[in-house]
Amino acid sequence: MKKIHIIGLGLLGGSFALGAKKKFTDLIITGNDIDPQNQKDALTLDIISEVKETPDEDTDLVILATPANTLGDILIKTLDVVGPNTLIFDVGSTKFKLTKLVENHPKRAQYLAAHPIAGTEYSGPKAAFGDLLDRKVMIICELEKTDLHLKEKAYELFEALNLKLRFMDPEEHDRHLAFVSHLSHISSFMLGETVLQKMADEKNIFDMAGSGFASTVRLAKSSPAMWAPILSENKDNILNALDGYIANLSSFREKIAEGDVDGLYQEMSDINKIRDILDLGD
Repeated sequence: MKKIHIIGLGLLGGSFALGAKKKFTDLIITGNDIDPQNQKDALTLDIISEVKETPDEDTDLVILATPANTLGDILIKTLDVVGPNTLIFDVGSTKFKLTKLVENHPKRAQYLAAHPIAGTEYSGPKAAFGDLLDRKVMIICELEKTDLHLKEKAYELFEALNLKLRFMDPEEHDRHLAFVSHLSHISSFMLGETVLQKMADEKNIFDMAGSGFASTVRLAKSSPAMWAPILSENKDNILNALDGYIANLSSFREKIAEGDVDGLYQEMSDINKIRDILDLGD
């Protein structure tokens, strides 16, 4: 592994760079970002050594880490210019549209559809850190469509960063992520909005906010520049998830309105079973 080029120098792009630099000696990392300040910060923080608009001919890996609604155009443009020994992978949270877009591209075999289940509520190069990806899950879609020898370059990086690989169909990926990631962000944003609306009348409401509120609303600090495109790109799956969520909220509200303590107890007791599932996943 000698050269990596990163397009999008925020939390994920920056963390890939910092993690890779800890594992590979003499690694050259270049990159660019639409935000000039991000480029300056990435240089200052030694995330990249040089700003470049396009990767060198002998670049091993190009990592695309931009908002979901920009990845398609960037992927096509990058495939068009890379040399034959360069592999491109993206880290986007949606996969179906992207894989359909490039399915007939003459360089399709030089692309790997990937998604690391990693992140924080913070964004930008200053939020990046080298251990962000350690022991996190990396979902890979349509592995069979990527060149056998080129995919080894990605595997070398993934192994060095201690990522755990999982393989999934793009449609399945987007459907599942709508429930376990995208819906949780929507819930957090809407809880934050509801409390902010209440705060307009009652200024001291946050004095009573404990750790439960803080942990539940944490995701509402996430970047709108990243999440608005994700919600748009995965719209159908997210609407389906929201329909189920809203129906459950309405049913739970009815139990509260009716004073159905036994019903509330039983429903929450049943939901408590998720502890066993999450404990197994740790």
